[in-house]
Amino acid sequence: MADFQTSTHRAKWIFSPQQLVEKYRAANQRAKQILEKCGATLMEVDVDGSLSYPEPQMTAKDSAEKHSRTKPLTIEEEQCIKVFYENKLQEVCNNFRFPHKIQATALIYFKRFYLQWSVMEHQPKHIMLTCIYAACKIEENHVSAEELGKGISQDHQMILNNEMIVYQSLEFDLIVYAPYRSVEGFINDMEEFFNAGDNQLEMLKTLQETARFEVDKMMLTDAPLLFPPGQLALAALRNSNAFHRVIDFDSYLRGIFSRENSMHTMSELSESLDAIDSWVRKYKSPSEKELKHINRKLKSCWGHHSHDEGKKREKKSKHKSKKSSNEAQNMPSIA
Repeated sequence: MADFQTSTHRAKWIFSPQQLVEKYRAANQRAKQILEKCGATLMEVDVDGSLSYPEPQMTAKDSAEKHSRTKPLTIEEEQCIKVFYENKLQEVCNNFRFPHKIQATALIYFKRFYLQWSVMEHQPKHIMLTCIYAACKIEENHVSAEELGKGISQDHQMILNNEMIVYQSLEFDLIVYAPYRSVEGFINDMEEFFNAGDNQLEMLKTLQETARFEVDKMMLTDAPLLFPPGQLALAALRNSNAFHRVIDFDSYLRGIFSRENSMHTMSELSESLDAIDSWVRKYKSPSEKELKHINRKLKSCWGHHSHDEGKKREKKSKHKSKKSSNEAQNMPSIA
């Protein structure tokens, strides 16, 4: 906890709700402007991390027509896409059996990246994998880009190409503090505070396991960008204790305040824990129907729409041609 107090995580990456809204709005607005100017938003990323927007390829008339067809994503729709890929990130980490710390670090990298950029500018699937790869590196859990890419049928070169832009977008602040370690620290402190016997030690272990699941849910919300890991851990433990009823939680919180010169009052801390709970309660995953609609819009913004439609028409045309040929062969002869 002491390390966190002097960290760049605390100094630069904890925001107010209004600051988050402003960052999301700025990234979304920039992508909208690029769409109006270029007709597509997806950025090219070079191996050295250099970036370029698509070159305007249309006349003013074509651009106006394209813009009338291609609608940018709203901030809410961008959030739905990010929610989908954050869930996917957890799934990939679980499939590779990475420790919780890697999953949490990768998730925070992903969240920080999309504070700077819109999903209309960088493909979230690519960024998701690059964040996992970067988290494995920083947490010294070696996995090659090739192995990670192969795990979900993705070109590993794409991961390497995006690595530098991810680091740059994170401002090279690669050490993050996740709530899992804080949960463990608080459990150890509870053991001493309550002078736990064997039976209570076992119950505290159960409390810790349930709290980890609570943290998993918090990590999918904006809460890690709004609250320090210690508060996230306490909120998770409070919810876990409400279910298992292992300790007198209010008594434990008062004990913390009596031992520390805290900057917060008890009521302020309770408000923060309630606010974290509120973020978890209002979290929801988009439906499959919503995602399909948003994904179509997103691909259109990337400039993939017309290409995809062309391929569909070409495939349909070939199928129709083949069907006509077969029908001609099967038609009874009138000779």
